[in-house]
Amino acid sequence: MRASRRREAPDPPVRVLVVDDHALVRRGVADVLRDESGFAVVGQAEDGAEAVSRARELRPDVILMDLYMPRLSGLEATRQIKAALPGTRIVVLTVSEEERDLFEAVKAGAEGYLLKNVAPPALRATLRGVARGEAYITPLMASKILHEFARHGRPPSEPSAAAALTAREREALQLLTRGAVNKEIAAALSISVNTVKSHLRHIMEKLHLENRVQVVSYALREGLVEASGIEPPAPDPNARPTR
Repeated sequence: MRASRRREAPDPPVRVLVVDDHALVRRGVADVLRDESGFAVVGQAEDGAEAVSRARELRPDVILMDLYMPRLSGLEATRQIKAALPGTRIVVLTVSEEERDLFEAVKAGAEGYLLKNVAPPALRATLRGVARGEAYITPLMASKILHEFARHGRPPSEPSAAAALTAREREALQLLTRGAVNKEIAAALSISVNTVKSHLRHIMEKLHLENRVQVVSYALREGLVEASGIEPPAPDPNARPTR
């Protein structure tokens, strides 16, 4: 008599709150997510103040947050939501390619930063990864963060915190800065995904940081990783302020 096999319960859907002051954008993003299983758009908000209220009410897993909105900006809404609901992940979705906006979003606690021309599969993959606790870091994002630090200069460092990192943790950090996700880091270091998660959790604890994007930002600022291959983006002579 064969033992009966238990069917694994499917993962619960990622609960998403969409925040944008344009109804057409909110509806379009909601449609993109509803077209794929594994997502549930639990609500929408048209400005930062409503986002804070809806986040407290709905407790979503991930919030897609525009930056420039009336009443309360996306940055300030991000700060308030992260203070009240630190477990809620926030991904900025904007048309702004300004380095300063990316830099401020990272400082506010955002776990990801996407432009509104992102392809639907990339949007969904990012939300899944962020919901699992992974960072969304691309080489371009890393270069912009590095450039912003170079432009403003580095604040005083805390060598004692960085010195506490083990050699293995530094290796994982280097890969994270290159945009690797948990599985890729595990493969590169010949360790398990759970060990990768443990290393990254320890890094955040030792550096007193809240998420992986902030870890990457700190590592670049303090020179904890090799910046070769991460070149500052060339300035756009035609760049204009964007929304």
